[in-house]
Amino acid sequence: MIISRTPYRISFFGGGTDYPAWYRQHGGAVIAASINKYCYLTCRYLPPFFEHRIQVLWSKVETCQTIDEIEHPAVRAVLGYLKLDRGISILHDGDLPARSGMGSSSAFTVGLLHALYALQGQMPSKQQLTKESIHVEQEILKETVGSQDQVLAAYGGLNHVNFLPGGEISVRPMTLSPERITELNSHLMLFYTGIKRTASDVADSYVSDLDAKRRQLRIMKDLVEESIGVLKSDRDLTSFGELLHETWQAKRSLSEKVSNPQVDELYEMARSAGATGGKLTGAGGGGFLLLFVPPDRQPEVREKLNKLLHVPFKFEFSGSQIIFFEPQEDYSEQDKNRASQQIAAFRELTPASVQEENSCEKRG
Repeated sequence: MIISRTPYRISFFGGGTDYPAWYRQHGGAVIAASINKYCYLTCRYLPPFFEHRIQVLWSKVETCQTIDEIEHPAVRAVLGYLKLDRGISILHDGDLPARSGMGSSSAFTVGLLHALYALQGQMPSKQQLTKESIHVEQEILKETVGSQDQVLAAYGGLNHVNFLPGGEISVRPMTLSPERITELNSHLMLFYTGIKRTASDVADSYVSDLDAKRRQLRIMKDLVEESIGVLKSDRDLTSFGELLHETWQAKRSLSEKVSNPQVDELYEMARSAGATGGKLTGAGGGGFLLLFVPPDRQPEVREKLNKLLHVPFKFEFSGSQIIFFEPQEDYSEQDKNRASQQIAAFRELTPASVQEENSCEKRG
């Protein structure tokens, strides 16, 4: 049995420039960080003594015979990609709601790849997990997603990530003092808007014609370098919050779906209570609202947004990890035999069926 733990992330600057449709021509860059909120995946080879060969537990409970029958798209895609032909059981649990702008879909894909490789006795590198999860999401599932979420899920940490026109990805950890990292963390607040959305649906509204958004994307990329300059200097961090406000104004102009009246109202309420700046953490539309707030103004912001869930967090620096491993009995031969058998359907014993069997025995 294997348990993988893969972090969610918050994005600061450069989101939008990590879509391959943009960076393969112009290059891209982001500043983002993984946090101590995680996606957990438990995987094991399912002993061949059940009516089903595949079991997937997420917001639904799926029992299947073949990979093609699996409803969960990422599970179906990853098992097919790895050509895993054993009976399998997969259980998902997470610290935060799905479809909320925290990179949960990519954390799931990275964590599942990591767990299934470990189940087969392999230890993939962070680079391999990044590359293959991007391939699964962008090429197999054909989802309109960027490439930063997979990087942060696999590597973890506070990173400056560059996306090169040739398709290569450079991951550079931000080498800040522990005091500076703690200071930045102490100025950040995370609130759940309660609005679920699918990131690819929002991204579809602007990714199809990124060249028309060239001005906004170049501003957003330039803000990456400015924010690095703030963090690496001894300047007051207020400038970082002001840059967050600026990047949010550029981001929300990409499409009318990036924000909405409810999000705009929440953001203005936070600003009026003392937030310097902020943004939605993912493609937009809803999910989590990240705010930069001086510590002495945070009680006022919490009071102003008291109808929202506040999620305290800290940066984490491990990325996807295998946190539990226990060998199990090898049923590979039995599983192979089970796959070729036509097993009679399992059934529930009822008083009526018992009476019918007894009648058949008497007639016999």
